[in-house]
Amino acid sequence: MFDYNKRTYIMGILNVTPDSFSDGGKFNSVDEALKHAIKMVEEGADIIDLGGESTRPGHIYVDVDYVDVDEELKRVIPVVKKLKEELDTPISVDTYKAKVADESLKLGAEMINDIWGLRKDKDMANVIAKHNAYVCIMHNQDGTEYDKDIMESIKEFLLESVDIAIEAGIDKNKIVLDPGIGFGKTYEQNLEVLKRLGELKTLGYPILLGTSRKSVIGNTLNLPPQERVEGTIATTVLGIRDGVDIVRVHDVEKNLRAAKMADAIYRG
Repeated sequence: MFDYNKRTYIMGILNVTPDSFSDGGKFNSVDEALKHAIKMVEEGADIIDLGGESTRPGHIYVDVDYVDVDEELKRVIPVVKKLKEELDTPISVDTYKAKVADESLKLGAEMINDIWGLRKDKDMANVIAKHNAYVCIMHNQDGTEYDKDIMESIKEFLLESVDIAIEAGIDKNKIVLDPGIGFGKTYEQNLEVLKRLGELKTLGYPILLGTSRKSVIGNTLNLPPQERVEGTIATTVLGIRDGVDIVRVHDVEKNLRAAKMADAIYRG
């Protein structure tokens, strides 16, 4: 599905939630979700990442905001069906729940984007393996305390999750890693991870970077989410310089243009 030597791939964000930090409630009907997905594909998205629960940092730790499996299925499954009917573009589903992953993959979704790195639901790795799907494994943790160098901790976490994936039977060539910007990290720690992204290439897997409109950008520029496009683009370009293979973004067209320029310089 991907040839990472060729170019950087663009993952367009499609939130079908009422409460996502940047675009909550805008696309939480099937028709609106499809319309936005088509727009992102027309702008150049290579993959659509569909999420039915807000996973903004800290959000899911609050029990009252937890979205149960049945509710997430109600949000996600009709949209997966519609997207597969109308689009040829690969679909990723952003979930850490095995049941949601299973039902989405049955309908033809190609990737599961798990913000808990296959750790939250013990059945997740087996479900992904059963469907021979792609997986994006993200670093995450409760709190922001690290007992060792942060990049060493992130690499250790990711490799442990890779072991879980491979032991379950997930194809090694279908694993993507994400350092988890904004999750389990302070502002300063996020900047350090972004500065040291290149170190993740030693792990031998494609890297996905998800910084779009996040608080690390907002806190730096003192801007609300919808005005963080230029800050996001800066991280896209610097990420490509450091070996990032996929960027997960809200603003597809602008980030694609920046990625094409960065690719011309860094990928040749």
